[in-house]
Amino acid sequence: MGRLSLRILIINIFSGVLIFALGVLPAKGAEEGKFKYEDFGKPKRCGMCHKEIYQEWKTSLMSQSFTHEWDDVEYFKLALPHALKLKKVAGVKSGCIACHGPLAFLTGDIPPKPPAEGTRVNEGVSCDICHSITGTTKEEPFNFSYTINPGKVKQGPRNDAKSSAHDAEYSDFIRSSRFCATCHDEQSPYGAWVKETYREWKAGPYAREGARCQDCHMYHAPGKSAGGGKDRGDMTHHTFHGAHFANKLSGAVDIALYVKKNEVLPGSALKIRAELFNGKVGHYIPSGSSEERMLWLEVWATDSKGKAYHLPVDKKGFQGEEYTISDSQAFAYQAMGEIMEIKGFKGAKRDGNLPQGARIFRRPFFDPQGRMTICQWYTKENTQVDYRLGPRETKVETYSWEVPEDIAPGAVKIKAVIYYSLVPSSVGEFLKLPPSEYEAKKVNTTGITINVVKP
Repeated sequence: MGRLSLRILIINIFSGVLIFALGVLPAKGAEEGKFKYEDFGKPKRCGMCHKEIYQEWKTSLMSQSFTHEWDDVEYFKLALPHALKLKKVAGVKSGCIACHGPLAFLTGDIPPKPPAEGTRVNEGVSCDICHSITGTTKEEPFNFSYTINPGKVKQGPRNDAKSSAHDAEYSDFIRSSRFCATCHDEQSPYGAWVKETYREWKAGPYAREGARCQDCHMYHAPGKSAGGGKDRGDMTHHTFHGAHFANKLSGAVDIALYVKKNEVLPGSALKIRAELFNGKVGHYIPSGSSEERMLWLEVWATDSKGKAYHLPVDKKGFQGEEYTISDSQAFAYQAMGEIMEIKGFKGAKRDGNLPQGARIFRRPFFDPQGRMTICQWYTKENTQVDYRLGPRETKVETYSWEVPEDIAPGAVKIKAVIYYSLVPSSVGEFLKLPPSEYEAKKVNTTGITINVVKP
């Protein structure tokens, strides 16, 4: 089914239903306020038996889905105030929390207290959340369309699991990628798909080959899931590693550099070709909250005396390309100032602190006023250009370098580096996030050497 058909179907079925995530939610998904906090077990209790799994979960982003610095700022400084001001996005007051702080949503504790208050919402996506989910109301899930039934019965991936602490029930759903889609795919109140990680995976080669989200983001190795449990040859580790972890990000995209000639004269022209290949990521990169993710390529030439020259990428001429080439004069994200009631706010630098002319692999999101935004709930349109790297996709970038007349003769090292950041540095600095939230992380690098000879 195409996106337009899907949207029409949703509107027809759920017309008049005023329940939102970041868009229209099926009438029988996760139900706000249906439960009490005491209906859900605390992670520490689970950790008494599942010690190794508990330690893994505790260091994962699942346990920090509510307390993580950027998520804390994004909700309490932007999403929540905006929801209280603008009726169209009012649903994000609880919709964001359905996945980032599900205990608060399910118990009706909306808006929840900030992480500094130390409430149980800080447990994030806890053991008892995932292992109480029984299914989904959607064939292709999105916007927290999970059904949940906390209690003594825990859902799991084994049909022979036994426990003295609780009952265990086999769940085909918890083993499937559709399970992940309930929170990792999302529509905005304006009908724009603002998260499509599951749908990207499903449309790509990995889904056709039978590789699931869990196969890449949850490692499998011999072990026991609980003390006294069975030895398993493929115990699932609850690491959930993704772009927030350097070990997962490193090498995610391959890169190679080529030139047609290895000797050049000062003042001559040199053509450089960079080839990037996404051979390891089963969805697009960046994915998820791609309105704020940054992936870019810098190419530098350094002469024999150490003078460095940044090389701007050659333009290809496709529609919307201007958003994929860094421009120090471009500003965006003006909605932040409006939400925070900052008078005269002209926006933040669209591309952060990138050097002029670097290639950016992104899918820009635009608000109802046509301005580029990081507020995914305020996204009306994001199909103008999508210049990310799909699974097993190669992109070729070229650089036309006019070798300076005064360049030092001798060896010139040409280096290409792929960087990634979770949010643009300009946004991180404006919102006073910890530098770790917006620092440039190296994904991959390569280099070649040419020789500058005197005429």
